[in-house]
Amino acid sequence: MKIDRHVDQQIVTRYIEEELKESYLTYAMSVNTNRAIPDVRDGLKPSTRRIIFAMGELNLTSDRPTDKCAAVVGEVMGNYHPHGDGPIYSTLVGLVQDFAMRYPLVSGQGNFGSIDDDPPGAMRYTECRLAKIANEMLVDIKKDTVDLQPNYKESVNEPTVLPARLPNLILNGTTGIGVGYLTRIPPHNLVELVDAIMLILERGEDSVTTSDLLETMPGPDFPTGGIIVGRNGIRNMYETGRGSMTVRARAIIERLNNGREQIVITEIPYQVKKNQLLKKIYDLVTNKTITGISDIRDESDKEIRVVVELKRGEVAQVVLNLLYKHSQMQTNYSAIMLCLVDGMPKVLSLYEILYYYIQHRREVVRRRTQFELTRSERRAHILEGYRTGLNNIEQVIEIIQTAESPEVARQELIANYQLSELQANEILSMTLRQLTGLERQKINDEYANLLEQIEEYRTILENDFLVSDIIKQDLIELKKNYGDERKTEITDAVREFQIEDLIADEEMVVSISHLGYIKRVPISTYRRQNRGGKGVIGMGTKDDDFLEHIFIASAHQYILFFY
Repeated sequence: MKIDRHVDQQIVTRYIEEELKESYLTYAMSVNTNRAIPDVRDGLKPSTRRIIFAMGELNLTSDRPTDKCAAVVGEVMGNYHPHGDGPIYSTLVGLVQDFAMRYPLVSGQGNFGSIDDDPPGAMRYTECRLAKIANEMLVDIKKDTVDLQPNYKESVNEPTVLPARLPNLILNGTTGIGVGYLTRIPPHNLVELVDAIMLILERGEDSVTTSDLLETMPGPDFPTGGIIVGRNGIRNMYETGRGSMTVRARAIIERLNNGREQIVITEIPYQVKKNQLLKKIYDLVTNKTITGISDIRDESDKEIRVVVELKRGEVAQVVLNLLYKHSQMQTNYSAIMLCLVDGMPKVLSLYEILYYYIQHRREVVRRRTQFELTRSERRAHILEGYRTGLNNIEQVIEIIQTAESPEVARQELIANYQLSELQANEILSMTLRQLTGLERQKINDEYANLLEQIEEYRTILENDFLVSDIIKQDLIELKKNYGDERKTEITDAVREFQIEDLIADEEMVVSISHLGYIKRVPISTYRRQNRGGKGVIGMGTKDDDFLEHIFIASAHQYILFFY
């Protein structure tokens, strides 16, 4: 029998290719879902979610003292996140930086880096605890509001998602790079975001347009401020999940006493490092791309203040335009609102993100209400047993005294008074103090209150409007407790830089000689001729040449030559 080795080799090659393809797809999906892409419900990646949850388990809340970051990193690495301490600590540092997050979720003590790209201190030196606003991410987590799963070593459980009263995905934004996927969501203002969600809840789903959302939520709000130039990119991002925005630094022009001008930079674009911006400006001056700058000083303290001094006679607006054109004082922020929906990556519009957040909060409220209902019904059931026992206290005491064992007494109580095993156990556990008249009244009052609560919980579970009202109340509290003013200004679009924007506009004297030489001289170069003068300086010609034409024109005007 003859064996075709070429055919066999093709089969083996095809098999290997299929195996590699399947393995790579599995790896890619694991990276995207377990590391790089946030969940649409709480807006967190697994590493960030585990850090916040672990800090909650360690009781490092906003009302407790701080603890070493090394302790937090060790807890996260040992129980929840099977990766190195370096990536965990860098993620924790990012949650502290107020120039990276619009509303930082962790409060830190020590060196956590700076906007100059300074590295943070070692984790053994720095301390942290959850910020007050981060408590909103964990509220009601002990009330069966979210699903739990075993950790990587199956020793404890961790949440698959946080209850997230805070709409964190749009509020703080995020950046993640996966395998074949990129997510880049800008941060927003809490007050505007709450108003947008309230608009959807009040008008009803599927009845709110992008234009409606833009009226209450005009655009991103970066922690470093700056100016967003143009609104088309914002609308595209809100409608399609993708958009590009031009972000400029905020700069003011100051006139000095010596007649010179200076440019003062007070805000820079989001995710731009100030030291890199200064280096770029220095390079522009060194390479003579910009020639009108005499000095650059960084006078920043807690607030950014970079001073760019200009040479005498330089026009500040022209230099500022050159800085916008050639440096990171003007950048493009490209947004891709990609997140996980039911475990799958998907690019969402603003409305879809808010819709999924509302649906998540509905589920959390319902599960919390069901938890409270179950607990209240159990307590009411116990109190009913107490009331039965107190109403028949003499017979109950006699049964307990004559019974041979607690088990016999429990069975007799169940048989004689139609009690459940739980009620019988609780009656056997009653103390003599609970037999007093005052304690009896407390039991009756508690029972009456529980009946009202049970009725309220059942009504909430049966009525979606009441669930929406609870979500609204939560949002109103968020707005009241954490709302602040917008930092980023949004302006109308401006045209692209033209050559005129990069040249100072001043009057010029243009002269044409008999032999065809043309010369342009600033009008300030000319001096008035007094008695005994030698003529206009700067207009010298050759011995056999003389001026034929002299006229005045602006530096922004065009001149045509005809031969």
